[in-house]
Amino acid sequence: MKEVILNFPQQFKIGIECAKDIKPLGDFDNTVICGIGGSALPGSLLLDITTLLGPIFIHRDYNLPKSANKKSLIVCISFSGNTEETLSAYQEAISKNYKPIAICTGGKLQELAQQNNLPVAIVPNDCLQPRFGTGYLVSALVKILDNCEITNNLSQEILKISEKLNPEKFEAQGKILGEKLLDKVPVIYASNQYKSIARIWKIKFNENSKIMAFWNYFPELNHNEMVGLTGIKNQELRIKNFYFIILKDTNDNPKILKRMEITTNLIKEAGAGIEIIEMQGLTKIEKILNTLLLGDWASYYLALSCGQDPVPVAIVENFKKRLS
Repeated sequence: MKEVILNFPQQFKIGIECAKDIKPLGDFDNTVICGIGGSALPGSLLLDITTLLGPIFIHRDYNLPKSANKKSLIVCISFSGNTEETLSAYQEAISKNYKPIAICTGGKLQELAQQNNLPVAIVPNDCLQPRFGTGYLVSALVKILDNCEITNNLSQEILKISEKLNPEKFEAQGKILGEKLLDKVPVIYASNQYKSIARIWKIKFNENSKIMAFWNYFPELNHNEMVGLTGIKNQELRIKNFYFIILKDTNDNPKILKRMEITTNLIKEAGAGIEIIEMQGLTKIEKILNTLLLGDWASYYLALSCGQDPVPVAIVENFKKRLS
């Protein structure tokens, strides 16, 4: 996994290349991205990275959402190509004579695309798990959107930033944070514009470190979740189980920064550990990618501190066997 983290910047150029020839015809009223688990991360990131031309819907479920129609650009993403929820959406799109696009490493999704003469971007299957292939998937997705004129040369912008990424720069910081989280339950907060990053950190702690973790975003959490501090404030053993992490962009809305400051003080008064992580980078995309790298390192080193192999997700595989 360490090698995968170090090679993360190289995924973007490859992902763009995999999707360069996918140029579906037609005008689209909206974009529907179907995926679940690690394969849904590209869609979530897309909402944080840019403003699309037209509405976008991220669908994490079976079949197609109500927003999908013959004027929708439908992109179905499944790293393995065998995710049953995504396959059901893809098959429904075919049955309605839509023209969905697939992104995968192979599997049933590739077979269906080829059988129906539909466009498919095949990305490499060399990064162990879907959550480790975010660079491949998001860059392939963005290239497809560029080709459809839903985004404007965004793939080249991301490529330029990826070439400047330095994963080693964040390793030491991630290791220190990961070791602080031993025997803790991480709770990750960010502003609304970075909420997908908080969610991805949560997922990485779940799957890499094999622990429970939670996420939320400002200002929503100030209207509900923080009330939970009231009930655990005087229960020392419970509050000490939590460690809060706030992902902060110093260029965020001043009102959001004020909320982060006050919330930090309330968490400290309740007796929990908390750390503010300032997102590093000159642009929003750079800050996002750098923060993703830091989350990878933190969850990796926490896994090692817990004596866990960060790669396999045995309980998920067991669940799928029972489901089938």
